[in-house]
Amino acid sequence: MLTPAEADAAIAAHLAQTPEEELPLPACAGRVLRQVVHAERDAPPFDRVAMDGIAIASRAFRDGRREFRIAGVQPAGTPPLALATPADCIEVMTGASLPSGCDAVVPVERISIASGMATIEAGHLPEPWVHVHRRASDARAGDRLLWGGMRLGGPEIAIAASAGLARLRVARLPRIAVISTGDELVEPGLPVLDHQVRRSNSYGLAAALQLAGYPPATDIHLPDDQAVQEEMLARELDRHEVLVLSGGVSAGRFDHVPAVMTTLGVRRVFHQVAQRPGRPFWFGVRDRGPAVFALPGNPVSVLVCLSRYVVPALRAADGAPVPPRPTVVLARDFEFRPTLTCFLPVALEYDQQGRTQAVPRPTAGSGDFISLAATDGFVELPPAPAMRPAGLVVSFFRW
Repeated sequence: MLTPAEADAAIAAHLAQTPEEELPLPACAGRVLRQVVHAERDAPPFDRVAMDGIAIASRAFRDGRREFRIAGVQPAGTPPLALATPADCIEVMTGASLPSGCDAVVPVERISIASGMATIEAGHLPEPWVHVHRRASDARAGDRLLWGGMRLGGPEIAIAASAGLARLRVARLPRIAVISTGDELVEPGLPVLDHQVRRSNSYGLAAALQLAGYPPATDIHLPDDQAVQEEMLARELDRHEVLVLSGGVSAGRFDHVPAVMTTLGVRRVFHQVAQRPGRPFWFGVRDRGPAVFALPGNPVSVLVCLSRYVVPALRAADGAPVPPRPTVVLARDFEFRPTLTCFLPVALEYDQQGRTQAVPRPTAGSGDFISLAATDGFVELPPAPAMRPAGLVVSFFRW
């Protein structure tokens, strides 16, 4: 039976990188970049005025001049004017090109204007290039601004736009099928009998995947019938790159998924991980085909395995660097006797020093997903003696 770290390595070794596609810039948010973006030109491309006010030649002020004749107005987006004489100034707006012959901007709050003359208030000392965003101070034409593997957020999208790119090459979202199994499951909104339960795992899986940036393409439910599962899963394997199943992976009479996957040519990479919850977790791949994450059917196990293994694997397949896992401090002692890795639901709080503390919120079992509503995620407690002490630094996974 693998440890969680060994399961990570096994998944990474068998999951293929997702292909790329080219998309319009507005559709690239959240995607992983698959190209290098270079500066189209200097940034800023001109000496840019950074405050509304007047532009002057600072030497005139140093020579004792405090009053300047307003010779023109320089709005943003117009060709730069030229200062005819140091006795003049030009009204400038934020974002405008600095007029030729000027090297300083005096904010509008520091001047008074009357009869076409601008007077600098007593005590204010204009300095060269103050309130001026110098040309090429951010980047020079041809500089590398973005590179492959970066996840595109607001700043990155803005940078690509500034480089003049209307389209980008990004990692394509994998086609994902969410599949639940079990004769006892009934859809929300339909009549339910006393011996049945609602089909909830697939909704939780689909929501978590969507929030992580991987909306599933398909959501189906299969009965505990091996022949039906073979027929339906054969079709879904041909249509998708990733299958995420819940249920049917333990050792019961009706847990058909491992056998069905073998029949369909999906090679088992591992079955069972030394953890609780989620011990029966099954992972396999088909040659030149999809990856299958078959998760245990209990709701807490499903959500834990998705956050702990599936989402990180999808992000790695995008080509993005794997970020370090955040750590938190266990807020109080927690007892866990089995010699397994424990995934403990927690709520986050902060102590007076600003440290993030994880307050244990244990469930009543792997079927008690209702208790998760008051939690932020879970921590990974390594196998150890029964008591994990307060103050222990542990890895944190957000739902």
